[in-house]
Amino acid sequence: MMQSEEIRSRFLAFFEKRGHAIIPSAPLVPLNDPSVLFNTAGMQPLVPYLLGQTHPSGTRLANSQKCVRTQDIEEVGDKTHDTFFEMLGNWSLGDYFKKEAIEWSYTFLTSKEEGLGLDPKRLYVTVFEGDENAPKDTEAFDIWKQFVPENRIYYMSAKSNWWSVGENGPCGPDTEMFYDVTTEGLGDLTKEEYMRADDAQKVVEIWNDVFMQYEKKDGKVIGKLAKANVDTGAGLERVTMVAQNTDNVFATDLFSGLITKINELATQEDVIAKRIIADHIRTSVFMISAGVFPSNTGQGYILRRLLRRAVRYSNVIGMKAGTLSHVAEAVIEKYAPIYHEVVEHKNRIIHEVNQEEIKFHQTLEKGLKEFEKGTDPFILATTYGFPIELTTELAKEKGLTIDLEDFRTKMAEHQKLSQTASAGMFKGGLANHNEKTIRLHTAHHLLLAALQQVLGRDVKQRGSNITEERLRMDFSFDRKMTDDEKKRAEEIVNESIRAGLKVVRREMSRADAEKIGAEMEFGAKYPDTVSIYFIEDVEGNPVSKEFCGGPHVLNTSELGTFKLQKEEASSQGVRRIKATLT
Repeated sequence: MMQSEEIRSRFLAFFEKRGHAIIPSAPLVPLNDPSVLFNTAGMQPLVPYLLGQTHPSGTRLANSQKCVRTQDIEEVGDKTHDTFFEMLGNWSLGDYFKKEAIEWSYTFLTSKEEGLGLDPKRLYVTVFEGDENAPKDTEAFDIWKQFVPENRIYYMSAKSNWWSVGENGPCGPDTEMFYDVTTEGLGDLTKEEYMRADDAQKVVEIWNDVFMQYEKKDGKVIGKLAKANVDTGAGLERVTMVAQNTDNVFATDLFSGLITKINELATQEDVIAKRIIADHIRTSVFMISAGVFPSNTGQGYILRRLLRRAVRYSNVIGMKAGTLSHVAEAVIEKYAPIYHEVVEHKNRIIHEVNQEEIKFHQTLEKGLKEFEKGTDPFILATTYGFPIELTTELAKEKGLTIDLEDFRTKMAEHQKLSQTASAGMFKGGLANHNEKTIRLHTAHHLLLAALQQVLGRDVKQRGSNITEERLRMDFSFDRKMTDDEKKRAEEIVNESIRAGLKVVRREMSRADAEKIGAEMEFGAKYPDTVSIYFIEDVEGNPVSKEFCGGPHVLNTSELGTFKLQKEEASSQGVRRIKATLT
């Protein structure tokens, strides 16, 4: 049986043979994308290149990208949903298009020599049926007819066969491949039969070719891209599932070791609970290795929610307190050969899992006391972190009924307010490319250099969020800054602004950039050729040099006056600064 490691390596070798440069996975926490808290798709870190910027590795790229999606968290535990996954992807940046993309997708899936050797008779395909944004994709349909019988190719609406990165950016029709995971085999299906099979998870999506032909602005398609691109994605977990001839991702080698460890620690049987624990701890390991710490905002909130759900379900199956870290160790062991950061940060991972488990057990005790007082389930959930599932179970034991409709209404409003607030929340990047935001982005580089001068070279950036109104930087430091330190850092930035320093972008090898001491985003993984922004005087002496994709001003004299507004704690060992330009 083909293991996940071989599937990953076969995919990369297949596309490398066809002229694709193999690039590393981008960091799990986006560097310059304010639209999401985590990278949610393989193409997300490549949006600037899909919009026309030249990629240093060329026009054909491939990789395995670490991703996190939590919008379907309630579905985790079924056959196919997970919160962390790897997206196998290959891209054409104005190079090949639909013909090659479809042919190579089919070949990798079905070839025994180079690919997975899947049964082509179990394959079903969907293409875009057309709407007001774009016409029916007859081109993709006609290409597919060369490989798959016409009655297994279905035209579908934009809901399923149109892809975009968000409200702004590249978008276009896609074609998706589904595989029959039933024991007996479904055979030929009408469109209606196929859709029912999809709903029942009898067929599972395993591959998606997106044809980036259009650009969206503020939610509307505004025209075609200058160059048509291809974005291909295949979830490693699902591909492994079908390659290993099982009907759920948790039966693959990606999860089997984790489930085995949970079985050793559990005293009660609950398949869904075990799957949830395995998924949530796996995702938490990668989040912590990317520099995320449990907190009540941003990425830290997602991490805290995952860890606390894992604690909740570990109680359901009778795991002893303090044993979730053993599951984390199983995750580290599984991924150590592929992602070295999980080994590098092992001690921190184990510490954070243990600490959050201890804290949540304390929270549960407080929540139980409040439950006994008859406190509103919404207050229990939002104030005490008490899961609604537990509230419902306890109420049932006492013969009480929880008004779930009222709870969901209140939670929906709460989430709406949270999402509104999150528009300016710490998301690791630029809100837009407007002039004011670009000026603050350049000032951000000067601020990091000033902090290192005042507080020491050990200060490292831990993330940023920059809007037209202000910049926000998180940085590693273990105490509150003094007033004198804040004043001095502000003065240093303004001195650099008044000096009229040049801002210069240079491309160089990653190794050379590291040799000259260019600042790197914590936890980030970079390609072999990188973009470095230098802020330097007329003689070329650098005040700042950082790994960065831009954009910036050309000279610091364009910035105005820098004002440090606030310095505060962000999380353990991390401080946060807010600042403006006037």
